Amino acid sequence: MTFLKYLKDRSLIIIGWLILSLLMIFMVWLTPGLNHFWDNISYLLVLQLFFIFVFFALDYYRRGKWYKALDHQADSHLQHFVEVANTNEEQMVQAYINQQVREHHLMLEQLLDSQKDQKDYMDSWIHEIKVPLAAVDLILNAIEFDIPDEKFISLQNEIQKIDEYVEQILYYSRSDEFVNDYLIQEYSLKKIIQPIIRGQANYFIQKNLQLTLSEEDVKVLTDAKWIEFIFRQLLSNAIKYTPNHGTIDIKIVTKNSGISLILEDNGIGIPAEDLGRIFDKGFTGENGRKAQQHSTGIGLYLAKTLATKLGVTLTAESQTGIGTKMTLFFPRLDFYHEER
Repeated sequence: MTFLKYLKDRSLIIIGWLILSLLMIFMVWLTPGLNHFWDNISYLLVLQLFFIFVFFALDYYRRGKWYKALDHQADSHLQHFVEVANTNEEQMVQAYINQQVREHHLMLEQLLDSQKDQKDYMDSWIHEIKVPLAAVDLILNAIEFDIPDEKFISLQNEIQKIDEYVEQILYYSRSDEFVNDYLIQEYSLKKIIQPIIRGQANYFIQKNLQLTLSEEDVKVLTDAKWIEFIFRQLLSNAIKYTPNHGTIDIKIVTKNSGISLILEDNGIGIPAEDLGRIFDKGFTGENGRKAQQHSTGIGLYLAKTLATKLGVTLTAESQTGIGTKMTLFFPRLDFYHEER
């Protein structure tokens, strides 16, 4: 608290002093036979004002630690106890603040325990659900020739969708503990993305999509597991929003500043009013609200979040009816290349 704010809070005291001083002047003015009236009154008022100012300055200095403690408490969001009260009034305020801090700490502990329980259950559920999913996939492959091709393909697609949603949940739950679950190494970029492309082969065949993959291959310094997930989200969206007989181009472009992995399609595109929000959590946009292209609004949010944590830049360009271009930019680490 500044000294001016301190004086403002004591404005009633100052106003009371002014009223008493005016009453004193009025009473002395009514007294007959006084010499040098205004000189004496002026001297008295200046002396009073001086003593009041000294009193306020000393009191403000005495309360300095208390004010600093309150300011620190406001900045720390009820993280620390206050223990500098002197007067009874300050002790009452201090007791109330410390009680709020204790309740705040207790609520935080309960919330963290609850979140940990939920995360543990989610991780357990994810690992457990993968077993029946794998079993269903094996059963489906075993009866492939006993059911019509259309039903087999439809079931296979639905199982793959469920598997992708389960994977989204897994990476979403791990995103807060990213620092404990990544390993930066040098990887071939093509070796990272090719298994993802093969995993989506059924969709390419069903929609008669044409895929072109850059012949160039480069090595990037990153975490393969997280990049696989990010690229899978981008490729899945490209397939989902590209009509039958469309094209998807995957390019690797090397520049002095880094390496770009570009995924471009000639699909329905993203409306201009939605383009700036596609990486927002839960945002589905006009395209995602359509029944045939139902979206959760989590995939691109996770892709952007994880890319940022990896130091990779994810950007999007799109025009409605023309297509969408997604770019993953891996910046060049000069010190790493110099040591090599």
